[in-house]
Amino acid sequence: MPNKKSAIKRTRQNEKRRLRNRTRLVSTRNWIKKLEKMTDKSEAIKILPEIVSRLDRLAQRNIIHKNNAANQKSRLVRMVTNLS
Repeated sequence: MPNKKSAIKRTRQNEKRRLRNRTRLVSTRNWIKKLEKMTDKSEAIKILPEIVSRLDRLAQRNIIHKNNAANQKSRLVRMVTNLS
């Protein structure tokens, strides 16, 4: 347990940020799962930009690594392209 006032505040802030980041990550993961289950190409094309935007934001805020975001975007675009 931290003893100094600044360390106590830092711990509080870190916990808030951790929960906020976790929510954003889980939310994006749910969107990805929703896209992966789709069989209709036109609907998948509609939600793909939203997911790409979310992945970019996560990478920009260092919640996920930028290469991780790039790999996921590439994989999802290939998946949507191959839908019939």
